[in-house]
Amino acid sequence: MRLVTGVCVVVFALFAGVSAYAADFKGFYAGFNLGGNSGHSDAATSTIFSPTGYFASSSVPAIAGVGAQSFGSNGITGGGQAGYNFQHRRLVIGGEFDFGAMNLSQSATGTATYPCCAPTAFTVTQSVKTNWLLTVRPRVGFTGGPLLVYGTGGLAATGLNYQAVFTDTFATAHENGGTNNVRTGWAAGGGAEVKLGHRWSVKGEYLRTDFGDVTKTSTNLTAFTPAIAFPSNVFTHTANLTGNVYRFGVNFHF
Repeated sequence: MRLVTGVCVVVFALFAGVSAYAADFKGFYAGFNLGGNSGHSDAATSTIFSPTGYFASSSVPAIAGVGAQSFGSNGITGGGQAGYNFQHRRLVIGGEFDFGAMNLSQSATGTATYPCCAPTAFTVTQSVKTNWLLTVRPRVGFTGGPLLVYGTGGLAATGLNYQAVFTDTFATAHENGGTNNVRTGWAAGGGAEVKLGHRWSVKGEYLRTDFGDVTKTSTNLTAFTPAIAFPSNVFTHTANLTGNVYRFGVNFHF
């Protein structure tokens, strides 16, 4: 929020000193952006009871309880953007593509005693990471002198790395699952842009991003030494990722 406040101060200060001819936003533009972002994830790890499996029936709800975790983190964002605007009087309609860094790394660990077998315990650790963001969005706005105020929303994509690990102290049990691939979702928000002259403009922008849920199952639970496999205890791992992006940008208009 401090970034957005600072950008607004700069925008209105520039607005007061820029001539009216700069209100022409039509045509191609390209530039760069820099700012901050925050991310939030809800993750869940659970398993099922099997009479031929490893767990006592009381362990299943206990694992699900510890495996329900929420976590968040903050990071930096920065990259480049390009787009094209059509303008009719004060109405501006266009599209923008941007790509850059979105560094988020968040994790949580929970431990609890087995209801059946105290004092032995189990641990669930989950993490969600990403380091880039791509969006393709239409923009619709209105000008007032050199100021353009706009709303935007469209496609977003990122590389999502979700990992989950289960271990215990009863018989050195171990299981892991997750995914590391490209996720698509949406980004929506708005901003303000000010022309500094015929070729240059500055902007402040906020985007809300959502990449939905990812779910993976595994049957790789092992326990004891030497290791014995228990594939009948199927694990389910689920996570999501939402974010908030606050950034400042500079554009060159061709």
